[in-house]
Amino acid sequence: MNKNAKPQSEQQIARAEKQRVARVEGAKAMIDVDKDAIAIRKNMERLRALRLAKEAEDAANAPPPAPKKKKKAAVKKDDPKATAQKLAEFLATQRDTGRGT
Repeated sequence: MNKNAKPQSEQQIARAEKQRVARVEGAKAMIDVDKDAIAIRKNMERLRALRLAKEAEDAANAPPPAPKKKKKAAVKKDDPKATAQKLAEFLATQRDTGRGT
């Protein structure tokens, strides 16, 4: 003990003991946290490997893509030529089926 050190009160001793216990418990908790983090990373690595293997298998066994359908040219509703053409086709169909009276 130092000559200049004051004697500690019971409260100071209790506080120092609490701090010591907290340091020990904190160190144990950090070790547990580190162990959990390592376990989580290993599990993530395992799951990633499984997912990549499944994706590779799915890609290898995938059916060939369906051929793309060609889109018809869009006809504008306001286009008078398109409207006249549709009307002419309709009238021709009506005339051909005997409705042209």
